[in-house]
Amino acid sequence: MGQRLICCLDAPSALQPPPPLLPVRRKLLLLCIMLFLWLYMFYSCAGSCASVPGLAGRPAAGAGEAAATAGARGEGLQVLSKLLRRAPSSELREEQSAAPDPTSPISSFFNGSGTKKLPQAIIIGVKKGGTRALLEFLRVHPDIRAVGAEPHFFDRNYERGFAWYRDLMPRTLDGQITMEKTPSYFVTKEAPARISAMSKGTKLIVVVRDPVTRAISDYTQTLSKKPDIPTFESLTFKNRTTGLIDTSWSAIQIGIYAKHLENWLLYFPIGQILFVSGERLISDPAGELGRVQDFLGLKRIITDKHFYFNKTKGFPCLKKAEGSSKPHCLGKTKGRTHPNIDREVVQRLREFYRPFNMKFYQMTGHDFGWD
Repeated sequence: MGQRLICCLDAPSALQPPPPLLPVRRKLLLLCIMLFLWLYMFYSCAGSCASVPGLAGRPAAGAGEAAATAGARGEGLQVLSKLLRRAPSSELREEQSAAPDPTSPISSFFNGSGTKKLPQAIIIGVKKGGTRALLEFLRVHPDIRAVGAEPHFFDRNYERGFAWYRDLMPRTLDGQITMEKTPSYFVTKEAPARISAMSKGTKLIVVVRDPVTRAISDYTQTLSKKPDIPTFESLTFKNRTTGLIDTSWSAIQIGIYAKHLENWLLYFPIGQILFVSGERLISDPAGELGRVQDFLGLKRIITDKHFYFNKTKGFPCLKKAEGSSKPHCLGKTKGRTHPNIDREVVQRLREFYRPFNMKFYQMTGHDFGWD
């Protein structure tokens, strides 16, 4: 008994536990914290540099852009906070894809969904020519990203600036084309110079249609919104007795295509403008879409297999719309039944438009067969 006690007294270290070792898991956690702190510092520096001219290669950030950068930093803190709480990888991916500033290179890296760019191609006209159908058909192409609504930037919102305009655009990846369509650009005097100031290389698309039919369609649309407007015949003439056409009425004025085209040719070569036939867009959509795809330098992916003819509406529809497996036709506002117009008035309009049509054929090098 005494020997056992002495042995224990002689070896006090046997009663004390060994010093604890730092667990491997805690070491890894500390390494992760250090790594993401470094990434956050790098991200903050990139965000700061983006607002300094010369460092980022662009003008200093405005109030809206600065707010977006601040929001992006806050998002970065949320990501870091979740990681420190050992957030699942799926949550991390969601945070990464939510970065709000599309112009930031770090943000683009995290969200992996491309960047917003000014459009390389614009459908500039004409109203009631078939621009909505063309845009919907083009959006089936995987290399085309387009704004659904009409931005009206170059005619109504130009004072908002190009940063505002770019923010309306969808995100695109390398090789994809950004597009928008606003038919009123074609008849807006300032639009050609403004688009040229954005980029002289912008490709322009004009969907044209028999100007008489277009005018009646334009009137039909207005009539659906304002049932109490005067008749088509009374709006067409300044004086019905003399047969003098009222060219100040927008429905008539838009169809004088040659006059409007002259303004565009002051800023863009004719080869940079594609003229799509609204009639053939109905009778041969795949053929016209083939021309558009060639013009944009894209592979002909949209073909006959994408369309079927809707007898009720009287024009082609998509078998599968963008991002859907279901057939898609344009809305109820398309394909309205036109009112009956006095044949004499229609004939007088055809005579009025004939010289302008002939000049338009010469300017474009294409006979659209409206006479």
